[in-house]
Amino acid sequence: MLKVLFISAISFAGLSSCAQKNNSENKKNSKMNASTSLSNSSTPLTMDTATFGTGCFWCTEAIFQQLEGVEKVTSGYSGGTVPNPTYEQVCSKTTGHAECLNILYDPKKISFDELLEVFWQTHDPTTLNRQGADVGTQYRSVVFYHNEEQRAKTAKYKAALDKSGAFDNPIVTTLEPFKVFYPAEEYHQNYYLNNGGQGYCQFVIRPKVEKFEKVFKNKLKKH
Repeated sequence: MLKVLFISAISFAGLSSCAQKNNSENKKNSKMNASTSLSNSSTPLTMDTATFGTGCFWCTEAIFQQLEGVEKVTSGYSGGTVPNPTYEQVCSKTTGHAECLNILYDPKKISFDELLEVFWQTHDPTTLNRQGADVGTQYRSVVFYHNEEQRAKTAKYKAALDKSGAFDNPIVTTLEPFKVFYPAEEYHQNYYLNNGGQGYCQFVIRPKVEKFEKVFKNKLKKH
């Protein structure tokens, strides 16, 4: 059953990278509240938080934003040692951070298990520190768990997928305790929504989004 459920997972991998992000344009923009970090204390009582690293946050931000029950998706950095890192610092591979998404969701409408299902299917969890042409620890596949329940569910799901043979290679996704999340610069937020006509969005992000919409059509927000 697992293999049938996840047979489309690999089709999301192997697309062109976001390594060629336009730095000259990016530097014109200011950082989104560089001194502000997010933690569990900022989560409303009725909401839960999931923090996933799936490679370039541009690609999967647009996917999680469409899920019914997801209130907000913020692109940013987690898992490193440098406070308030900039995009350039993270890309230098010296801070230890991963590009990731902080997902605020309503557990009454969507479960952590369902978010994990989307997580596994929308990137390649078998390539170490790499998604397509994006190479480096900042592109690692990672779940930053916020509590023991998230850690246990992720570990169980990962083991079940490996045992099922859903992927041709072993899953290398790491499980790391959540410590702090730093929102990325403002130009990274809602990237696909704000730049849909740009070449990268048309040829890389859009195909991933369209495949996601077909596989998860029953989980999309009603418009």
